[in-house]
Amino acid sequence: MGDTVSGLLSITVLLGLLALAYVPLGDHMARVYTGVRHLRVERGVYRLARVDPDAEQSARSYALSVVGFSLVGVALLMAMQLAQAYLPFDRDLPGVGWAMSFNTAASFVANTNWQSYAGESTLGFTVQMAGLAVQNFLSAAVGMAVAVALIRGFVRTRTGTLGNFWVDLTRGTLRILLPIAFVAALLLVAGGVVQSFTDTGMQTLAGHQQVLTGGPVASQESIKLLGTNGGGFFNANSAHPMENPSGWTNLLQVLLILLVPVCLTRTLGTMLGNRRQGLAVLAAMGVLAAASLAVVVAAEVGARSQVAQAAGAAMEGKETRFGEWASALFAVATTGTSTGAVNASHDSLTPVGGGMVLLNMMFGEVSPGGVGSGLYGILVLAILAVFVAGLMVGRTPELLGKKIGSRQMTYVALYVLTTPVLVLLGTGTAIALDPTPDAMGNPGVHGFSEVLYAYTSAANNNGSAFGGLTVTSDFFQVTLGLAMLLGRLVPIVLVLLLAGSLAAQGRVPVTAGTLPTAKPLFTGLLVGVVVVVSALTYFPALSLGPIAEALS
Repeated sequence: MGDTVSGLLSITVLLGLLALAYVPLGDHMARVYTGVRHLRVERGVYRLARVDPDAEQSARSYALSVVGFSLVGVALLMAMQLAQAYLPFDRDLPGVGWAMSFNTAASFVANTNWQSYAGESTLGFTVQMAGLAVQNFLSAAVGMAVAVALIRGFVRTRTGTLGNFWVDLTRGTLRILLPIAFVAALLLVAGGVVQSFTDTGMQTLAGHQQVLTGGPVASQESIKLLGTNGGGFFNANSAHPMENPSGWTNLLQVLLILLVPVCLTRTLGTMLGNRRQGLAVLAAMGVLAAASLAVVVAAEVGARSQVAQAAGAAMEGKETRFGEWASALFAVATTGTSTGAVNASHDSLTPVGGGMVLLNMMFGEVSPGGVGSGLYGILVLAILAVFVAGLMVGRTPELLGKKIGSRQMTYVALYVLTTPVLVLLGTGTAIALDPTPDAMGNPGVHGFSEVLYAYTSAANNNGSAFGGLTVTSDFFQVTLGLAMLLGRLVPIVLVLLLAGSLAAQGRVPVTAGTLPTAKPLFTGLLVGVVVVVSALTYFPALSLGPIAEALS
């Protein structure tokens, strides 16, 4: 009973804090992306980069900037890892192999932060700070920039431009992510998260000496969560006491994960001049998140009371400092966004709980989704929803004053199909190979779930893992790396082309036949489309993994 009260209280406090931040942060982000004045430090960045901050970009130019910037980031981060032994603060660690370097570089640039290595024994402080932490900022700022470009597509009329990627990237980093991450890092340090450049010696209860690896953890931890990145400084991620020391730091970490994705819906409403529209989108995200949390809590907490369960079985793989409620909340938050950080082993969740967090990613991570990616993902699905509604009543679909024609639906269809193709093709290929069973931590349907989870996490840019699958072979390193890059860049290009096609249109007047998209009816329709599209696409794969395991 005490655990239930504590769990419900944590959720209540979390929702209260999000409600307090919703209006000020959402409106601040809207001002950042609509303002015309450049800060002095920003002008310095533009001069160094030889960028004209007042020049607008077309959709194609914006997309090329995103892709080019991301690929250069992959090359630089890969080079840093290969040359690690020659960098300062390398901690006497050797360079990382080419396959793992590619996988890690693709992962952090794609905002996935999938890790096939133990951070404390693989990477030096320079790569952690100047490589991974920098990409944590930049990849998050890229996602926010793309979301804002799509909003501009709805707002603007008869224009071929979507803004300036370099301005959006710089402002998102310097005006939004950096200040919040700085404050969050201070709070984490106050809560006991390590921030140092030295290791710590300690005496164990058995009287032995043990060396605990230190490092600049808090500064990386704050942006890891705020930017929905997820990569941990330590292998145990947010289950490590030096990354997540206590119950209140655990709640703070969940708050950081949800903060920007939730408040971006206010930014949407403010930039559209229709605050109710932002609330309608937030409501759809909230329904999906609440349903997921209810299922996972019921599966994990309920398992403890089942007579058939062995003593303590529901706690296997969970951080005992936090328990099932906190583990369930963190798991839903991290898979409902593109974060991937964990405070418990998802491989140890019950079949129903594990299947639900897997389904969160298969929904497209729109509950509430990653920083920027959740907003543009649910807006794409909203276009699909109005298209379905238009078919029902025999009208040309409209959304936010823009007609949805064949060109827009082509981009939407390709967007919706990209991730499932990567997930199912990658899973099918891996399962068909002879070495894969040896890489599975478990045989049978649970082993299949491990492989399915890996490619779902990679292609959806989540980064969490069931944890039982060994992915250090060149095959897994390369294929998962490609899934992460393609799962990030292809949808972004499609979203920007979609935004360009919307911006080129005029505005359609509201008539009696226009579907109101700021009311509960549309919210319900949007939730239904998200669920149905995912169910139809992934049900056969789920039936071979989590569903079969639950029924057995």
